[in-house]
Amino acid sequence: MRFFRRFPFLILLLLTPMAITAQEGQEASKAKEEFDPGSFILEHIANAHEWHLITRQNGESVAIYLPVILYSKEKGLDIFSSRKLSHGQVYKGYKELEEVDLKGKIVNVREDGTIDEIKRPIDFSMTNTVVGMLAAAIIGLWIFISLARSYKKTGISYPKGIQGLLEPVVLFIRDEVALPNLGPHKYEKYMPYLLSAFFFILINNIMGIIPYPPPFGATVTGNVGVTFVLAFCTFLIIQFSGNKAYWRHIFAAPGVPVWLLPVMIPVELIGIISKPFALMIRLFANMVAGHIVILSLICLIFIFHSLAVAPVSILFVIFMDCLELLVAFLQAYIFTLLSALFISMAVQEDHH
Repeated sequence: MRFFRRFPFLILLLLTPMAITAQEGQEASKAKEEFDPGSFILEHIANAHEWHLITRQNGESVAIYLPVILYSKEKGLDIFSSRKLSHGQVYKGYKELEEVDLKGKIVNVREDGTIDEIKRPIDFSMTNTVVGMLAAAIIGLWIFISLARSYKKTGISYPKGIQGLLEPVVLFIRDEVALPNLGPHKYEKYMPYLLSAFFFILINNIMGIIPYPPPFGATVTGNVGVTFVLAFCTFLIIQFSGNKAYWRHIFAAPGVPVWLLPVMIPVELIGIISKPFALMIRLFANMVAGHIVILSLICLIFIFHSLAVAPVSILFVIFMDCLELLVAFLQAYIFTLLSALFISMAVQEDHH
């Protein structure tokens, strides 16, 4: 009980999505529609052109509509609110698909109402994932600019304020991740990237746990496109940092017979791709799985059509939220650690 007295705001944040979900569930029951937990979960974790806030009793949705930015050779550049495409509307010959597997995709619509699969516009729209990612970048910049100003005023002294919060984390990444893997002579070169990746992933993970208000609640690291770009950055650093020993082990491994090289070279090339692929999938799968579990526990209330399930469901959701907070730090650490390890394999000297 002491925890609930000390952190009432945290409990309010955890219960907010349940209250909103309950209101949406009541509206669905009034419409006498069968509750579909699969569609409900996918809708909440999918990338979207709007930020859904609440559904009123009359069925009207309250949402923040984000700008749609499209470009095509025939129509040029079009910028308008995503409200124009809500509920399957057609605007300027564009339509947003509502199918589960294609939800959020904007396509051209012919005059007869059919979809033009060939001429698809290039989509530069501001989705909730993009807004969440930009917000995380701005928060990160604000934190570290404040940290730099603090050091500029006080110098290297006993850490206090924001220094006391961030300096142990920075030193941990340096002493436990960069130094052991990259060595004392090379770690400084890669510290900016390792710190940027760690804090960017961490801030996005934490923002995904806090449900409201926007831009919080976006599952940025639960989007495979985001994790792909992060892993691709590590891939580029590995390849451009690789020394002669690294490439020799791939195309002419010492001690391997010449007749075996045609087999070993493809295996090594697959290994080059598999390392960043593992980074991408691990971060994506762990973060999206946590959100799915939490939403599944909320759905139990409407699956059983009983409020008696609500206390048990809420307790499990609170437990999962606390576990997700641990996973948020853990996944940022694992991505940074493995990135440092893979980079060290490319820059280490040949000991043969």
